[in-house]
Amino acid sequence: MITLSANASAQLHLLVREKNLDAGSTGLRLAVERGGCAGLQYAMSVGAPEADDVTIERDGARLYVEAGSVAQLDGCVIDYEDGLSGAGFRVNNPNAVRSCGCGTSFEPAATSRT
Repeated sequence: MITLSANASAQLHLLVREKNLDAGSTGLRLAVERGGCAGLQYAMSVGAPEADDVTIERDGARLYVEAGSVAQLDGCVIDYEDGLSGAGFRVNNPNAVRSCGCGTSFEPAATSRT
């Protein structure tokens, strides 16, 4: 199961409202793709879902997860952080054995060299 935190839900509502987007169909879309310094990277955008996306809702905010990425994101918590290193949505991924310093790429446990 993938979870959208209460803080991420609130920030997503603010973002949609500030950009004057349709709150009924707009959400945060998340996918995993090859790239980044750790092998795989998170791709995020704000918009409507694509075909076969998995929809996760919290307090009316929507997270759309690309169907092919669900297994790599199982157990993740999507949060929103505002700190010294910047503000943004962050993926807390228990399936990652290694992440880059900025938190946008990771190495999944299944391909880990131990």
